Amino acid sequence: MGLATGAVAARSTGRQRALLVVLMLLAVQLVSLARPAYACGCGAMVHDPKTTLAVDRETSVVRWDGRSEQIVMSLTVNGTAPDAAWIMPVPHRATVELGDPRLFDQLAALTAPAVERRHHFWPRGGDWPFAGDGTSAEAPAPGARGPGVGVVGRERLGPFDVARLTATDPAALRNWLKTNGFRLPDALTTELRPYVAQRWEYVAIRLAPATAHRPLTGTLEPLRLSFASDRLVYPMRLSRLATTPQSLGLYVLAPHRMEPRGALGGTEPEVFFAGRITPVGALRELGGTRRTFLTALDQTFPRPRRITGDHELVRAAQDTPFQRVTYTSALLRVGGIPAWVLTVGGALLLPAVAATLALALRRRRPLPPPRPVPPPLR
Repeated sequence: MGLATGAVAARSTGRQRALLVVLMLLAVQLVSLARPAYACGCGAMVHDPKTTLAVDRETSVVRWDGRSEQIVMSLTVNGTAPDAAWIMPVPHRATVELGDPRLFDQLAALTAPAVERRHHFWPRGGDWPFAGDGTSAEAPAPGARGPGVGVVGRERLGPFDVARLTATDPAALRNWLKTNGFRLPDALTTELRPYVAQRWEYVAIRLAPATAHRPLTGTLEPLRLSFASDRLVYPMRLSRLATTPQSLGLYVLAPHRMEPRGALGGTEPEVFFAGRITPVGALRELGGTRRTFLTALDQTFPRPRRITGDHELVRAAQDTPFQRVTYTSALLRVGGIPAWVLTVGGALLLPAVAATLALALRRRRPLPPPRPVPPPLR
């Protein structure tokens, strides 16, 4: 038994060393690249160094039930690159399929601020007799694995060419990267080492648009990854390679309210929705019919180089619900008439009304009887 265990450990160490050698060799061959690739939280974005490509926004839905995890990610990009590819590290063997774009519309509607109406007495912009738009204010927010060799799966999903890779066959990995146009910058080799040490696998995705030579702009079609995981993790380490500020939006579906262990070098994550929901429509297809807790987070990374690792989300101390509130203000009316008009008008008319009443009362008051005239003196 001891010899067998030692042999397995030796083979594992050999595979890790082989992968590191391949990655280092590729990096040495490509050090002449003009600049490193852009990166996003979902992995390393790779494109032709003669073109530009920036990830403006990354929005992902993460569903976790304690044993398995699903990530549906949507990227908004712009630049001059006609095609691109990226690498997504995953802790276990993953399956990949197209995501449902309706999922993000549905979640945006669920997490939209509640609207409450307030009334103001004096006229503002947009109220008679002024012109212009009304105003509103927003309330602040509170607060399994089996042996694999090289390419273990290859699918064409809409505009995406997807390959699922392991690190057990350096030649297959090297050939796949070369054939599919991956150009690994030297920095990416360094950032991949922690994943290699943990024996993670990789999902390599290449976007092959239907229209050739057309720059990638706008929101890309979402992809859905599923894999086994006993903890809720969202890969972020490769975002350290980004040269522009990064913006991340996470919708987290789990049995309870979830929160990141830390900020990872970005701004403090902001919760903009928390509450139990009943999945319907695209949400039902993702997570079944059981009620689940939805936590929606926003975070920015002004200086991506400060990112320290991957997001791990844990159960919050309490399942406290929260929803933003947007207040709309309307002019107070009485019987359709602005209350301020009635008040001001009444104040101006009151003296005249009082004088009229006084005059009327005076006219209606009976005249006093004539005083008797005393008789003349004799």
